[in-house]
Amino acid sequence: MISISRVGWGAVVVLACVSMAGAGDKKEKSKPSSNQVDAGSFGVFVRGQRVVTEKFSVEQENGISVVKSRLEDTAGSVSQKSTLQITGSGELIRYEWSDSTSSLIVVPNNDFLLEKMTPSPGAKPAERPFLMPSTSAILDNNFFIHRQVLAWRYLATNCQNDASGLKCQEGPLEFGVLVPQDRTSLRVRIQLIGREKVTIRGAERELVRLNLMGEEFSWALWVDEKDHFKLMRVEIPDANTEVIRD
Repeated sequence: MISISRVGWGAVVVLACVSMAGAGDKKEKSKPSSNQVDAGSFGVFVRGQRVVTEKFSVEQENGISVVKSRLEDTAGSVSQKSTLQITGSGELIRYEWSDSTSSLIVVPNNDFLLEKMTPSPGAKPAERPFLMPSTSAILDNNFFIHRQVLAWRYLATNCQNDASGLKCQEGPLEFGVLVPQDRTSLRVRIQLIGREKVTIRGAERELVRLNLMGEEFSWALWVDEKDHFKLMRVEIPDANTEVIRD
């Protein structure tokens, strides 16, 4: 077991096997709505230059977790948006994505996931089934909030907390995921690395690092154990890309 001590695991509850509960000071001047789990934005930087901003929200509605995201260019125009709906046990209810011309949905269909892609307004949707269970994760292109949800799921299914702190099974844990825009499925692995000191916007912070890996990529994810394990930074070395929570 890999152990990280002094983690407030009581702040984490079910949302696709993990959700974030409200924890901390109840006397805050402003509080999110009772069903809001997270909200904010990620800046996506390529070679140090911001190229897009992802604005997102995660809410719970009648036991259903709803993850919404939209991508805005540097002028503030929305280029893509998505909505992911999942049950408290992590089962997909519906995923929707669209840009200025095309759209798609993914829904469970018996033992399959069924994707319907509409390439242009008024066009007939093209259907493609995937032999994957409804508990498969959605990890679509360009939406980093999906990576946060997967990280929460890893922490809930592979880690436990006791008097000495958070303990996770050694070695990576594998997940089956669907990438709807690419119309493909793949296997990814997540592994806890441990605490690291990371500089974000000029300030040094101690965060928990996870590695997200596939056959052709390896990303570093840093989450904040003091703030409900929210995703704070992503490093994608092969693409000279860094993602930072605003």
